[in-house]
Amino acid sequence: MTHPKQLALPLPSRAAQGREDFYVTTANALAVAQIEGWQIWPSKKLVLSGPGGAGKTHLAHVWAGLTGARIVAANSLAQADIPDLAQGPVCVEDVEAIAGDRACEEALFHLHNLLMEQGYYLLLTARRPPAHWGLSLPDLQSRMMAAQAVQLHQPDDDLLSALIAKLFADRQIVPAHDVIPFLTRQMPRSYRAAQEIVDRLDAEALGRPKGVSRPLAVQVVETLAQETSDAQN
Repeated sequence: MTHPKQLALPLPSRAAQGREDFYVTTANALAVAQIEGWQIWPSKKLVLSGPGGAGKTHLAHVWAGLTGARIVAANSLAQADIPDLAQGPVCVEDVEAIAGDRACEEALFHLHNLLMEQGYYLLLTARRPPAHWGLSLPDLQSRMMAAQAVQLHQPDDDLLSALIAKLFADRQIVPAHDVIPFLTRQMPRSYRAAQEIVDRLDAEALGRPKGVSRPLAVQVVETLAQETSDAQN
């Protein structure tokens, strides 16, 4: 008797972004404390920075849940209704992406000033602290530099393990019991690497009866390591 080939049906990924879904270790504890203690931010503003995948957007949604804030991408500010946006707390994401974009920088400057005048809070996210943003408006740069700042760091072992588990859960994947411990020991310790490995495992597991197994994890880790080595040579 022949068995039909398992049909590969990619399921949509939904990122869980509640506070209970954010795993706290020494790599992010200070940032989490600052988000939860938003009422005592000096000057009512905070810059949250960290590498891609570190959880900036997740914490932005946590903060929005606490404050009722609206979340907006920095590169959309030139088209935004700034006076309307400034009617409550705001989170502006990926601020360094607008460096040199005069219209967006001016819009952020206007938004910042309106929020401060009206006593509302402002959260700003970026990969790096404000000193590295390269904003062209000196007045905007000085106001960003005056904000309290906190950084998310690359994950320790506990956080890396929890992050991998969350990435699998977001994709409705249940890996074999020994996959996450293996990945935590063998993969590079970065958010980007975790995202890339889980993405690759998700794609490679489609149509495989055993799903995400340790042999598949070994294969993916070795392949990515070889690709990285080739790219550097």
